Amino acid sequence: MKAAASVGIFVFEGVELLDLAGPHEVFTTASRLHRRDHEQDPELFGVFTVGRTGEPVKAHAGLLITPDYAFSGCPEVDVLVVPGGMVDAELARAESIGWIAAAAMRTSITASVCTGAFFLAAAGLLDGRRATTHWEDVDDLRERWPSVTVEEGARWIDEGGVVTAAGISAGIDMSLHLVERLAGRDLALRTAHQMDYSWIDEG
Repeated sequence: MKAAASVGIFVFEGVELLDLAGPHEVFTTASRLHRRDHEQDPELFGVFTVGRTGEPVKAHAGLLITPDYAFSGCPEVDVLVVPGGMVDAELARAESIGWIAAAAMRTSITASVCTGAFFLAAAGLLDGRRATTHWEDVDDLRERWPSVTVEEGARWIDEGGVVTAAGISAGIDMSLHLVERLAGRDLALRTAHQMDYSWIDEG
């Protein structure tokens, strides 16, 4: 029986909404489907959001999001998802980069969507690794972090403890891949079907 896992999703001012909402929907849907067949089990994935201060932040598209936790009160995270968006202001905050780096030392998987890869790179998590990001930002990621092998064209790149996804909707594909890794292919396929989503299941 798979143990329950906590999934923490980082939110910040300017976060891309689907980068956040896609993984959130995948993990919560997978957990709901698992519960149908295993009523006595603990929740498969406990999903929550975390922001630097816990104060509401405005997504890039304008939606106001209130994090479930601030850095200071965040519970242990098994799977950390770092979305992208308008990242420059948050990248300049040493507290955010430090928190991501510290959290990643305790997670089983740290994942990014789109320009969330810039946070992982700034935290040193992509040094010597393959990674991807939104096609529009591939050159920028290469120039700013030459120690990272940046690849374009993959929906996601799985480097074991660190997984990166390309732009926006690719975060859904990556999250389904993570469900497969953590809970089996059958649940990942059922989750995609429940979401009425055509899963691109090869990175």
